[in-house]
Amino acid sequence: MKLIIAYIQPEALTPVKQALFEAEVHKMSITNAMGCGQQKGYHETYRGSDIEVNLLKKVRIEIAVNAEFMDSTVDAIIKGARSGNIGDGKIFITDLTECIRIRTGEKGHEAIG
Repeated sequence: MKLIIAYIQPEALTPVKQALFEAEVHKMSITNAMGCGQQKGYHETYRGSDIEVNLLKKVRIEIAVNAEFMDSTVDAIIKGARSGNIGDGKIFITDLTECIRIRTGEKGHEAIG
């Protein structure tokens, strides 16, 4: 079992979801996030003051998958999020030691679904 965490541009969310649905990945958790990487933010002037904005809007996607779905899930995220520009995002993959479905008490591979 793996936990895939992806940070992508907000405008890439719809294409990523479409690519995931085409790969038959339907269960995900999505949250708004802020962060910075190679983009390093930008400067803007507000009421005559120069302001450095270095935390940019991002979307965080979390998907728990069984090992056999990991590659297709990662490929779908890349397909939907890649524009070729700095700031397309990052994908992190970690081992998931346990998963428990609260409703039924199922554990492990069966609980992920």
